[in-house]
Amino acid sequence: MSKIRNCYRLIRYNLLERKYSGISAPFRVLPNFLVIGVGRGGTTSLYEYLGQHNCITKSAYDEIGYFDDNFHLGINWYRSMFPTTFHKKKIIAKYGNFLTFEVTPWYIRKPWITERIQDIVKNVKIIAVLRNPIDRTYSHYHLALRDNTISKSFDEIVDQDIDILKKSSSLDRDKNYFNNVVQNSFLARSFYAEQLEHWFKIFNRKNILTVSSESLSKNTQNTLNIIFSFLNLNHQNIPNLEKMNVGKYPPMSNTIHKKLFDYFYEYNEKLFDLIDERYDWND
Repeated sequence: MSKIRNCYRLIRYNLLERKYSGISAPFRVLPNFLVIGVGRGGTTSLYEYLGQHNCITKSAYDEIGYFDDNFHLGINWYRSMFPTTFHKKKIIAKYGNFLTFEVTPWYIRKPWITERIQDIVKNVKIIAVLRNPIDRTYSHYHLALRDNTISKSFDEIVDQDIDILKKSSSLDRDKNYFNNVVQNSFLARSFYAEQLEHWFKIFNRKNILTVSSESLSKNTQNTLNIIFSFLNLNHQNIPNLEKMNVGKYPPMSNTIHKKLFDYFYEYNEKLFDLIDERYDWND
């Protein structure tokens, strides 16, 4: 019965839902680079910005999630999200280069998928957009509040999370830890160093770029130029730099901000040591 169910899923997702893209999947390319995170860090905006470069064609939509939640749908389903080889040749003929990509911001906190990625797209480049943990956590909280998935105050959520993470500190940083502890935590999703360590073990460091969400927001074109250089593309001014999915909520209290500043300080320092770069989060 499970084989029949899986067969039905493949037909449904590849032929019925993806239609022409699903049928033509064998003639489609795989991504040259992935934007792996972080959630609430500006990745949707980056998805739109990068797609405006002459040499870059974005995936059918962002947050595909193939390498974790949708891996069972198969490689042709994944290929259906990307341009055809004909489109690639057309762009190369016109502009001299071609890249395509996808954005799935929760990939970063599921480092166990790195082997899957390496097997399927061996020379892929990785981009991680990292947001100040305090701001990311607060934004995450308000998103959950809007979605009615929580009812507690931010202070209560922070205290609860700190207590849970203390009890989890002795756990191995394995698939179970990332799927259960990190996935269900507001704070641990900002433990960037422990998430990126495994990515650095699997992929060559020269193929991984980290940029700060703050830089992307405040110095957008300059940050895009850094990304274009990383991708070996000519710099190009992006005409539409509108920010997407901007949250609006009241400011955080000074008390809880100080608590989070102290809490994240050592985690941030570990990140800075890992990536050999400093952001102003601990200033």
